Amino acid sequence: MRAFLWAPVLAVLLTVGSVTTAEAGYCGLFSFRNCCCCEPVSYECCKQQCYTVNKTCKEVQYEKQEITCYKTVYDKVMEDKTIDCVRYEKETLYKDCTYTVCKPVYESKVRTCTYTVCKPVWETKTKEINYTVCKPVWETKSKEICYTVCKPVWETKSKDISYTVCKPVWETKTKDISYTVCKPVWETKTKDICYTTCKPVWETKTKEVNYTVCKPVYETKTREVCHTVCKPVHYTKTIQINCGHYETEVTEIPGPVVKKCVQEPGCWTWDPCCCKCVYCPGETKVVEVQCPPRKCCKKVWVPEVKEKTINCVKYEREVIKKECPYTVCKMVPETRTKTCTYKVCHMVKENHVKTCTYKVCKMVPETITKTCTYKVCKMVPETHVKTCTYKVCHMVKEQRTKTCTYKVCHMVPETHTKVCTYKVCHMEREVKTKEIPYTVCKMVPETCVKQVPYTVCKPVHYTKTIQVCKCVPRKEAYTVTRCVPKVVCKTVPVTVCCPAPCGCKSDCGCGA
Repeated sequence: MRAFLWAPVLAVLLTVGSVTTAEAGYCGLFSFRNCCCCEPVSYECCKQQCYTVNKTCKEVQYEKQEITCYKTVYDKVMEDKTIDCVRYEKETLYKDCTYTVCKPVYESKVRTCTYTVCKPVWETKTKEINYTVCKPVWETKSKEICYTVCKPVWETKSKDISYTVCKPVWETKTKDISYTVCKPVWETKTKDICYTTCKPVWETKTKEVNYTVCKPVYETKTREVCHTVCKPVHYTKTIQINCGHYETEVTEIPGPVVKKCVQEPGCWTWDPCCCKCVYCPGETKVVEVQCPPRKCCKKVWVPEVKEKTINCVKYEREVIKKECPYTVCKMVPETRTKTCTYKVCHMVKENHVKTCTYKVCKMVPETITKTCTYKVCKMVPETHVKTCTYKVCHMVKEQRTKTCTYKVCHMVPETHTKVCTYKVCHMEREVKTKEIPYTVCKMVPETCVKQVPYTVCKPVHYTKTIQVCKCVPRKEAYTVTRCVPKVVCKTVPVTVCCPAPCGCKSDCGCGA
């Protein structure tokens, strides 16, 4: 119903929003023009005008009514009651139980076992072995060695390097841009809207309700309550306490043995190859050196036993019996009937028809052309030449000669013969027999009787008094607030916004 009433207003707001979006989309390149004129329309002509319209609507209001009701409240009352109680005392009895035990009976037997033994038989043999021994024969030789040495020779050179530089050249150009502008054209239309109103119709009805009420029935009983009390008994006893103290003990630990590398002094010798004196370092030896000792302090615990007298408390249990009365409450159900009056609301529909006038905006497209000027940058290459100076290194070869003396070892083979004696072992088999004693175990059953203890619980009856809680009913009044619906018609002001009519001679559809 309300959606139909707001339909014209929503159409106007959507049209105004579309016009605003079109203007923002072209960044202000055009303005609204009159439908009949070619001159631009001012902002005062195109801005929206708002006015207030009174609208009648129905609202459901709720009136508060207070009703006094009664509820049943139960008060608790404590009563003494004597009850019968039963406790169970344990008694130990014995019964004979027969069981079977298997006892082992061992019997010794002998069996014959045949086995094979391998005995080693040694045999002595000889054979001749030929072997070759190589003896070294040393020969002194000398030779000339030619080697090449490269010397660096530097030469200065220059070179021309060509490179290209790009310079920007700007050129101005023009371009025609076509764009479309939409003009709003307003059209007034009318529409019949059917809506339905619901009227509340109240109807009073009655109904019988069955409910159950429980009445308490109280009974007093007694029972015997046993509780245990622990009484403290003080006594003293002597205990032994393990204590002691720490004593500092100083021990001397010998230093570790460290291996050091020691080099003996060298000497200067003449080197004929280099034609100069060369220093020959001495021999390097590994010597074991013992480090100095160090002292170590450690704490040693010296135990000590002391006697101490302490006060102790032990608790002895004592059983105290007491009779407690208590009340037992039984709820007896009772059925009752009451008549309830209530109202039922029926909504009756009523149809209405109203005529609404609204405006429709149509956007007419128009093409506009404008000329834009822009610049184009072209990069023109330009060649430059620069001279670079650099150095080149040539390696010039130089031949040198030196004489080296060396020794050559020749291995001269020599053949020898020797006789070797060796032993060969042969394994010979021999069959033997031996007797192996073994034991056989047989389980012989034997019947035994033993007494098994078991516990029997015997009931012991006694009475005690306990306190029972009793509920006493009473009526208590309270107030209930209920809301009754009521339909009220009221007038509500509504603000409607639409564009103002144009100021041209002819009507362009914006409204007068």
